[in-house]
Amino acid sequence: MHSNIAPAVRPPALDGSAPSAPTWDPQQYLRHAGHRTRPFLDLLTRISELPTPAAHSDEGPGPRIADLGCGPGNVTALLAERWPDARITGFDLSPEMLARATAEHAGPTAGGGRLDFRHGDIADWMPEETYDLIVSNAALQWVPSHPGSFAAWLHGLRPGGTFAFQIPGNFGAPSHRLLAELCDTPRWHSRLAGHGARYVHLLEPAEYLARFTELGCAVDVWETTYHQLLQGPDPVLDWVKGTALRPVLTALGDDREAVESFLAEYREALREAYPPGPRGTVFPFRRIFAIARKEAGPC
Repeated sequence: MHSNIAPAVRPPALDGSAPSAPTWDPQQYLRHAGHRTRPFLDLLTRISELPTPAAHSDEGPGPRIADLGCGPGNVTALLAERWPDARITGFDLSPEMLARATAEHAGPTAGGGRLDFRHGDIADWMPEETYDLIVSNAALQWVPSHPGSFAAWLHGLRPGGTFAFQIPGNFGAPSHRLLAELCDTPRWHSRLAGHGARYVHLLEPAEYLARFTELGCAVDVWETTYHQLLQGPDPVLDWVKGTALRPVLTALGDDREAVESFLAEYREALREAYPPGPRGTVFPFRRIFAIARKEAGPC
């Protein structure tokens, strides 16, 4: 979901129904771009060199890269800074995010590469060509089945290619726990049950390590908790308006009275859970990172 990406795939519903995809607001999502981008930068520094241009055919000398859940494209552009000759495609389901990404980032890059953006739901995305790097930033938490796609995504890499991602690991934090509890209260249950889901399908770092080890990859998995100092009134509410609250706001739609009432209840709960200090509000932000490198043999 850049600060980064705002991954626009459908969140799970606890009742088994198929909820509509949330409507994303690129401007709101990017309000905390500095904090949201930091985990991706940390991920990027740990990705080793990609297969050499000599290993490529007449497709071009630069690496081929896919960004799954590219959101407004701001971190996709960071890939072009790292690999300026690369041909990079960002995939996202949100028309709003794709429009922002295309308007601000699509086109040729300084090193002879190119950035483009395509509509695609990463819940069922499969490589249609061979990639040197498949990366996903804060998106896979929206895809309950994502571990089941690892083998196919790795199969779409060249030997020596890399699959790398980072996801939130803070769904037990007050920001998300309080949201889930509020959605399940008698007042909101009929309209919002499941929209504050806690993403229990996410694995812990050791489980991701085991998955990739079983697939024969060289693996680097770790976690980090950033203690971010947010500014302004109700900054945690402002933060989640760009991500975790999107399914709720989409479900409430144009019912402004319901939106304001829900936000008022949630705001009060967040104020108690995250009291402001003299220099801002501390917001712990746990992230899980994984880098899997495909070896020469099967992976």
